[in-house]
Amino acid sequence: MKDHVYAFEKMQVWADARMYVSRIYKITDIFPKSEIYGISSQIQRAAVSVVSNIAEGMCRKTPKDQVRFIEIAYGSLIETYCQLIIALDLIYITEEQFQVLKKDIAKISNMLNALSNTISKRI
Repeated sequence: MKDHVYAFEKMQVWADARMYVSRIYKITDIFPKSEIYGISSQIQRAAVSVVSNIAEGMCRKTPKDQVRFIEIAYGSLIETYCQLIIALDLIYITEEQFQVLKKDIAKISNMLNALSNTISKRI
Protein backbone atom coordinates (compact mmCIF):
# COMPACT_ATOMS: atom_id res chain seq x y z
CA MET A 1 0.00 0.00 0.00
CA LYS A 2 1.40 3.37 -1.03
CA ASP A 3 1.39 6.33 1.30
CA HIS A 4 -0.91 9.12 0.19
CA VAL A 5 0.85 12.25 -1.05
CA TYR A 6 -1.07 15.50 -0.96
CA ALA A 7 -0.87 17.85 -3.92
CA PHE A 8 0.92 20.56 -1.94
CA GLU A 9 3.73 18.12 -1.08
CA LYS A 10 4.63 17.99 -4.78
CA MET A 11 4.96 21.77 -5.07
CA GLN A 12 8.40 23.35 -5.18
CA VAL A 13 7.16 26.50 -3.45
CA TRP A 14 5.94 24.42 -0.49
CA ALA A 15 9.28 22.55 -0.31
CA ASP A 16 11.23 25.83 -0.42
CA ALA A 17 8.99 27.41 2.22
CA ARG A 18 9.48 24.34 4.40
CA MET A 19 13.26 24.72 4.16
CA TYR A 20 12.87 28.41 4.93
CA VAL A 21 11.09 27.51 8.19
CA SER A 22 14.02 25.26 9.13
CA ARG A 23 16.49 28.08 8.50
CA ILE A 24 14.36 30.49 10.53
CA TYR A 25 14.23 28.11 13.49
CA LYS A 26 17.99 27.52 13.40
CA ILE A 27 18.73 31.24 13.28
CA THR A 28 16.19 32.28 15.92
CA ASP A 29 17.49 29.57 18.23
CA ILE A 30 20.54 31.77 18.89
CA PHE A 31 18.49 34.89 19.71
CA PRO A 32 18.73 36.08 23.32
CA LYS A 33 16.60 33.95 25.64
CA SER A 34 14.73 37.12 26.63
CA GLU A 35 13.24 37.07 23.11
CA ILE A 36 11.79 33.55 23.34
CA TYR A 37 8.27 35.00 23.64
CA GLY A 38 9.08 38.10 21.62
CA ILE A 39 10.53 38.52 18.16
CA SER A 40 11.92 34.98 18.05
CA SER A 41 8.49 33.43 18.50
CA GLN A 42 6.87 35.95 16.15
CA ILE A 43 9.29 35.21 13.32
CA GLN A 44 8.86 31.47 13.79
CA ARG A 45 5.06 31.69 13.76
CA ALA A 46 5.03 33.89 10.67
CA ALA A 47 7.39 31.51 8.83
CA VAL A 48 5.25 28.50 9.77
CA SER A 49 2.22 30.43 8.53
CA VAL A 50 3.78 30.68 5.07
CA VAL A 51 4.14 26.95 4.55
CA SER A 52 0.87 26.15 6.34
CA ASN A 53 -1.18 28.53 4.21
CA ILE A 54 0.31 27.12 1.01
CA ALA A 55 -0.79 23.65 2.13
CA GLU A 56 -4.22 24.78 3.24
CA GLY A 57 -4.79 26.83 0.13
CA MET A 58 -4.01 23.97 -2.19
CA CYS A 59 -6.64 21.78 -0.56
CA ARG A 60 -9.38 24.36 -1.14
CA LYS A 61 -11.87 23.56 -3.86
CA THR A 62 -12.30 26.94 -5.51
CA PRO A 63 -9.59 28.98 -7.19
CA LYS A 64 -10.81 32.07 -5.29
CA ASP A 65 -10.18 30.33 -1.94
CA GLN A 66 -6.82 29.02 -3.14
CA VAL A 67 -5.68 32.51 -4.11
CA ARG A 68 -6.83 33.90 -0.77
CA PHE A 69 -4.60 31.45 1.13
CA ILE A 70 -1.65 32.10 -1.19
CA GLU A 71 -2.09 35.82 -0.46
CA ILE A 72 -2.07 35.08 3.28
CA ALA A 73 1.13 33.04 2.81
CA TYR A 74 2.68 35.99 0.95
CA GLY A 75 1.67 38.37 3.73
CA SER A 76 3.27 36.12 6.33
CA LEU A 77 6.43 35.92 4.24
CA ILE A 78 6.68 39.70 4.09
CA GLU A 79 6.00 39.80 7.83
CA THR A 80 9.06 37.61 8.41
CA TYR A 81 11.10 39.94 6.18
CA CYS A 82 10.14 42.96 8.29
CA GLN A 83 10.95 41.08 11.49
CA LEU A 84 14.32 40.00 10.12
CA ILE A 85 15.14 43.64 9.40
CA ILE A 86 14.38 44.37 13.05
CA ALA A 87 16.51 41.38 14.14
CA LEU A 88 19.35 42.78 12.01
CA ASP A 89 18.91 46.22 13.59
CA LEU A 90 19.10 44.62 17.05
CA ILE A 91 22.22 42.68 15.98
CA TYR A 92 20.47 39.33 16.60
CA ILE A 93 21.49 38.21 13.11
CA THR A 94 24.42 39.07 10.90
CA GLU A 95 24.23 40.85 7.56
CA GLU A 96 25.29 37.57 5.93
CA GLN A 97 22.45 35.64 7.58
CA PHE A 98 20.02 38.37 6.60
CA GLN A 99 21.13 38.29 2.94
CA VAL A 100 20.72 34.50 2.75
CA LEU A 101 17.20 34.72 4.16
CA LYS A 102 16.41 37.68 1.90
CA LYS A 103 17.27 35.52 -1.13
CA ASP A 104 14.97 32.78 0.19
CA ILE A 105 12.20 35.35 0.65
CA ALA A 106 12.64 36.70 -2.87
CA LYS A 107 12.53 33.20 -4.38
CA ILE A 108 9.46 32.14 -2.40
CA SER A 109 7.78 35.48 -3.07
CA ASN A 110 8.25 35.11 -6.82
CA MET A 111 6.91 31.56 -6.72
CA LEU A 112 3.86 32.59 -4.69
CA ASN A 113 3.12 35.43 -7.11
CA ALA A 114 3.41 33.08 -10.08
CA LEU A 115 1.18 30.53 -8.38
CA SER A 116 -1.40 33.17 -7.55
CA ASN A 117 -1.38 34.44 -11.14
CA THR A 118 -1.78 30.92 -12.52
CA ILE A 119 -4.68 30.13 -10.21
CA SER A 120 -6.31 33.53 -10.84
CA LYS A 121 -6.61 32.68 -14.55
CA ARG A 122 -9.13 29.97 -13.55
CA ILE A 123 -11.41 32.45 -11.75
